[in-house]
Amino acid sequence: MRPPLGPPPLRHTFVEWPRAAWGVAQLAIEWRALVTGPAGDGRPVMVLPGLFNSDRSNLVMVRHLTALGYRASGWGLGRNLGRRTIGAEGERLFARVDERAAEAGAPVTLIGVSLGGIMARLAAHRMPGRVREVITVSSPYAGPARATRVWRAYQRITGDRVDAAETLALAALVRSPLPVPATAIWSRSDGLVNGLACRSDDCRAIEIRSSHLGVQLRPDVLRAIAGILAEGAAQ
Repeated sequence: MRPPLGPPPLRHTFVEWPRAAWGVAQLAIEWRALVTGPAGDGRPVMVLPGLFNSDRSNLVMVRHLTALGYRASGWGLGRNLGRRTIGAEGERLFARVDERAAEAGAPVTLIGVSLGGIMARLAAHRMPGRVREVITVSSPYAGPARATRVWRAYQRITGDRVDAAETLALAALVRSPLPVPATAIWSRSDGLVNGLACRSDDCRAIEIRSSHLGVQLRPDVLRAIAGILAEGAAQ
């Protein structure tokens, strides 16, 4: 039996903001090189934001994927307030995924940042015929809620109790192996969630060095996502 995962060390938490600022600086320096990545195949891609964030937080990623040749978009549901946003059973999110798949005439690749990745995995479990692939970015789907520094904020924002039976049942479903290809991008030095809770043995894991805040802006993350999508196009 593995010991239960705890929250990340405070030494990582305290430097989240300066590390995030450095990530933005790196993006500015490397942006021109990023757009020379492998060309996309035009597949539909939906990017899901993290807790309390909206599509604005993922504009850079959407722009990058669009420049490479994918039909990328946000989720169009506003701020991520948990089930307050996606519906008690996830029905609003599932409807958006179904709509994108119908418009494109193909299953949708879901990329989820933090809580958005947990929701992407839920959608893949519920509607595998509409989801082509899942990529999670710093999403603590594989561990307990208390393996983060934000579980109390999660409860306040979403209204859900992390120890409630319904929450635990959904967490167990999300944690179980997906019926579609999946990749987890994670950081051992994440300051808000335990990086080991962001990966599992049943899917590919790509380790990066990053803060949690602004992880979706990191050049290494954008490169990794472009590489994963290009591999899928070649198969």
